[in-house]
Amino acid sequence: MTNSSERILILDFGSQVTQLIARRVRENGVYSEIRPFNISDAEIEAFGAKAIILSGGPASVHESFSPKASDVVWKLGVPVLGICYGEQLICQQLGGKVEPSTHREFGRANVEIAEDSALFDGVWKKGEQRQVWMSHGDRVTALPDGFKVIAKTPSAPYAAIANEEKKYYGVQFHPEVVHTPEGGQLLKNFTHKIAGCKGDWTMAGFKQSMMDKIRAQVGDKKVLCAVSGGVDSSVVAGLLHEALGDQVICIFINTGLLRMGEPEQVEKLFKDHFHMPLIHVDASAIFLGRLAGVSDPERKRKIIGETFIEIFEKEVEEVGGAAPQDIQFLAQGTLYPDVIESISFTSGTPSVTIKSHHNVGGLPERMKMALVEPLRELFKDEVRELGRELGMPDTMVGRHPFPGPGLAIRIPGEITQEKIEILQKADAIYIEEIRNSGLYKEIWQAFAVLLPVRSVGVMGDARTYEYVCALRAVTSTDGMTADYYHFDHTFLSRVSNRIVGEVRGINRMVYDITSKPPGTIEWE
Repeated sequence: MTNSSERILILDFGSQVTQLIARRVRENGVYSEIRPFNISDAEIEAFGAKAIILSGGPASVHESFSPKASDVVWKLGVPVLGICYGEQLICQQLGGKVEPSTHREFGRANVEIAEDSALFDGVWKKGEQRQVWMSHGDRVTALPDGFKVIAKTPSAPYAAIANEEKKYYGVQFHPEVVHTPEGGQLLKNFTHKIAGCKGDWTMAGFKQSMMDKIRAQVGDKKVLCAVSGGVDSSVVAGLLHEALGDQVICIFINTGLLRMGEPEQVEKLFKDHFHMPLIHVDASAIFLGRLAGVSDPERKRKIIGETFIEIFEKEVEEVGGAAPQDIQFLAQGTLYPDVIESISFTSGTPSVTIKSHHNVGGLPERMKMALVEPLRELFKDEVRELGRELGMPDTMVGRHPFPGPGLAIRIPGEITQEKIEILQKADAIYIEEIRNSGLYKEIWQAFAVLLPVRSVGVMGDARTYEYVCALRAVTSTDGMTADYYHFDHTFLSRVSNRIVGEVRGINRMVYDITSKPPGTIEWE
């Protein structure tokens, strides 16, 4: 799937930020893939890795069921970097010792550089103090033969270790997160100076190799492509069209849970830019009917996912001029963050389930079509880069993310047509004000949430008892972590006045200042 022979294998031991390792490595022009720690020895050998990175994870190496790295990792003769839990595995499996720490480290810490190392070359020097991000409860207390300490803290005397001869390295901190400012440079040292990668992986190469993969998977069959007008589905449609031409059948299902004016925008996009036919199915009554009385967010997601597939299966039979047996594939815009947040330890990897996604965990087992998911290994910013490679304008690829379940997860509690219309109007005003203020490109995602709470108000000397509306805006680079956007109060006051004054049904506004973590970007 890559245009380069240079491949870094990242074995996932369950860290919620494992994907950031892949992101940092790719930023340096080296292709990487994340695989579960328990893939077979044959799969590890066949991957052809120039180097292996062992991720962090929530387990303790002392637990009987804790995940281990396969012995084949040490037999391949390639450089290995262990991060946090990965460092502890290196020590435990190669003859060192790991013990529970009496002083756990979580958050920012300063490491002292104890020795010069190839890992630190040109970045950190012996004797310096550098900021890193720690998140661990255990600590290394004895090193395997051949290793030396290259960085330390008062509570983690083995904060970074190295066996320069075998090119094995371990760090107790997380270089992949932005809170370790030079972490990306350390990872580049590992991939380029230690593993010898040239860094020649590009999005143009990814595009070509992915089109080859799509052609090989689909053959002469047809593909149904779910489109919403959002960035992900638009890029999928453009990529499939370039790879397969008229083998692609684009279907837009109006769930009734879209933003104001979105159905019209979708039709215009496919007519004027892609010049592709689009089947428009208005299924809003079906979706709203099945969601009636449902408040649990996971049930909402499951219902939406199952209804999507059911309608697609029906459309397969009704597409004019195409034999149903020729349509065997369904294309979706599943991204890396979608996948990781839908995986749990019991399903094969040790990550803790955060929430299911309608196009991942919500798919029914009875689905008759095979999936085509060309964006499954990409982060959001990489999807946008791919869109530009496909010639799509920034007005399309720069749109804020919009969840597959749509407004269903921005209306906590029961969904009604009245609530949808109220939220659509409030959200449209909010986004309009953000654009008018020139802030749209600074913000990763912004939206309104209609809360299942009513409050007393006074409007025109009369008592009101209407909904509370929350505004959310975050900055991010990949959707895995996010901080709330720091609007000035003049902006928030203007938006609040407009929404309360123009949208009947809302009489109180609040602004969400929660970061991710601990919160998620969406409310459900």
